[in-house]
Amino acid sequence: MIGVGNRGRPVSTLSNLLAAHTALTGAAVAHLQRVVAEWQLLADLSFADFLLWVPVGDEGAGRFLCVAQCRPTTTATAHPEDMVGTVASASQAPQLERALHDAALRREDQPRWHRGRSVRREVVPVRAPGGEGVVAVLGRDTNLAAPRVPSTLEVSYLAVAADLCQMVADGTFPTAAGRDEGTSTPRVGDGLVRISTSGRVLYASPNAASAFHRLGWSEELVGADLAAVVREVADDAFEGGEAAEHVRGALAGTPSQRAELEGHGASAVLRALPLHPRGVPSGALVLVRDVTEVRRRDRALLSKDATIREIHHRVKNNLQTVAALLRLQARRTPHAEAQEALTESVRRVASIALVHEALAASVDERVDIDEVLDRVLPMMNDLSRPGMRVSMRREGEVGVLPAVMATPLVMVVTELVSNALEHGFAERASGCVVITATRTAATLEVEVRDDGRGLPETFSLERAPGLGLQIVRTLVDSELAGTLSIRPGEDVGTRAVLRVPLQHRGR
Repeated sequence: MIGVGNRGRPVSTLSNLLAAHTALTGAAVAHLQRVVAEWQLLADLSFADFLLWVPVGDEGAGRFLCVAQCRPTTTATAHPEDMVGTVASASQAPQLERALHDAALRREDQPRWHRGRSVRREVVPVRAPGGEGVVAVLGRDTNLAAPRVPSTLEVSYLAVAADLCQMVADGTFPTAAGRDEGTSTPRVGDGLVRISTSGRVLYASPNAASAFHRLGWSEELVGADLAAVVREVADDAFEGGEAAEHVRGALAGTPSQRAELEGHGASAVLRALPLHPRGVPSGALVLVRDVTEVRRRDRALLSKDATIREIHHRVKNNLQTVAALLRLQARRTPHAEAQEALTESVRRVASIALVHEALAASVDERVDIDEVLDRVLPMMNDLSRPGMRVSMRREGEVGVLPAVMATPLVMVVTELVSNALEHGFAERASGCVVITATRTAATLEVEVRDDGRGLPETFSLERAPGLGLQIVRTLVDSELAGTLSIRPGEDVGTRAVLRVPLQHRGR
């Protein structure tokens, strides 16, 4: 194995490795992140380690880099050493290369010795949705030295793992719609139920049977209609009906869904995943976790979370009040220069208020920047010079960003748009401003382009005296750690380009 790093220091995160060593699109990177978010399930069901390999170097070079690693909790690991940042050995590379191009699952005929352990290696191609094809390969390494007695549990686990791995190769698992980020997400060891295409329980692990017993189900679970079971044990009829619909939805192919049940004083979380290898219905997998104690602690923390969101809500209300007072003062001010300054302040305060409004509705301090911009841009036209109507449109997606980046980024974009409206169309009543966003694993680029009168010959961003550009320079340097360039457009107008690193330390 050959270690790789950045300036002699290892690069450990998936996003950093993909940004440094591949040219994958943002959609492909997002899919690999979904795979990594879900693959503990695959590792536990397979009784195997999973390694994520991506091709690096020139096309056809046959070099693969390990960018992520997952160890099973159901058996001994095949790789106690850290594999992230290593390059595939010569014996591994051909197998990975074939999986990448053939898009087929492969297993080595004979196990091999790896650092004193007998390891059986299989490869699973990772197909990204949207027509991008196979973008990476999963290595499934099983430690054959770990003693395991063949049992119904093991056979059931491996059968489900085979179906899910085939769905990874098909590009149907995992999906964005089925991503589960709940803190109480069931794991394989919490409880597993395999149901047939008709909804009957084929297998229930001991922990799953115990969870349903605590919910109030006293009969044998195997052979029962699981949708009917969850409906019957639920204290709340609506809650039970919703959980039953999730189970039936998984049988119909609906992406992974999560439901909660309360019965007889106990609480459980269910997660239903469809099993459709090669597009053929094969029943569903239902994971169940007893969360009775977790819910008790959650209720104690609920008031704290509500307090944080209430603070954001009140800050938003206060900022809106300030904006309204500034707007009223602007209308009563006879001086044009003071009126313009107050109007600009209204727009800036209102932009910050919209970010806090988004945070008030967020549970993880993250903001959908596109939603905020779509609300800010029409407001800017309303605050512009009377009689001037400039069309604005947004292309591409900025996406969801942490709260620490949201406010400065929205401020910078709105200042650049305001600058285009004020200076680019000073002598015109109409025009067009286009905001284009391009996002990769490493950077975010936002371009603000207008078809106005362009820049004066003596323009210099560093020496620009305007308050708006001073604010922009400060935010770009100190808050976003990015770069900004403003130059003439290709034919007409002005083109401002903001580049922000998404992996900046401290995010």
